[in-house]
Amino acid sequence: MRNINGKHVAVLVDNYFEQAEFEEPVQTLKEAGAEVTVITTKDKQLIGLNHADRGDKFEADLLLDQADWIDYDALVLPGGAINADSLRVNEDVKQWAASFLDSGKPVAIICHAPWVLVSADLVDGRKLTSYHTIRDDIMNAGGDWVDMPVVINDNLITSRQPDDLPLFIEAIMTMLEDQTGSAVEEGANTVIGSSEKTNEADSRLKSLGYDRKRDQIDSADENDILAGQELDDPDELQPSTLANEERTDTY
Repeated sequence: MRNINGKHVAVLVDNYFEQAEFEEPVQTLKEAGAEVTVITTKDKQLIGLNHADRGDKFEADLLLDQADWIDYDALVLPGGAINADSLRVNEDVKQWAASFLDSGKPVAIICHAPWVLVSADLVDGRKLTSYHTIRDDIMNAGGDWVDMPVVINDNLITSRQPDDLPLFIEAIMTMLEDQTGSAVEEGANTVIGSSEKTNEADSRLKSLGYDRKRDQIDSADENDILAGQELDDPDELQPSTLANEERTDTY
């Protein structure tokens, strides 16, 4: 029996997800000792699909606006065309995917769910797979699509369909077992672990006068600030110390 005690995994779905791609990872991760939180976007009452047929009813644990990605060690996105099509237009979902990938935490995405990466501009230069019908979407977005049961690219795991679930789940388990407090190692690549990288970035931002929460700094802003580049946003962020002097509203 695999052992991933202490790991906390977020499974993010909208309605009408592919039921096997949801149930099997959730069950296996729980049996191996992980804490699994099912997160959704609008309504906690959910319905699965068995391909085109209506599946069972489920209840999510949290809504997305009640959760913080930093609290989880890995992100799993089950597929299903309807579910993935809803997720891909949700800005918070796209930001979660970007945050997990940037942090080095495992991200496991199957079937149609790589659509989220396409819409979030996170595919360019990555090798991945998906359900075959969205191959062109991935390739047109700059991804290197391959027809394999599971593809691991740094901290990103992708698979094609329910038949690939055993290998997909095995890859998730292996990456979680290999994960430590300081690094996730994949092949010859070493990615700085989430907590260490986030703490270092926070310290650097504060040294420049910024505050992540107060200034509402997302991952793109963070990269621009720490790289010393000007932000594209016309309302360019200012350090909190400066913004406080100009702020006239009271709370």
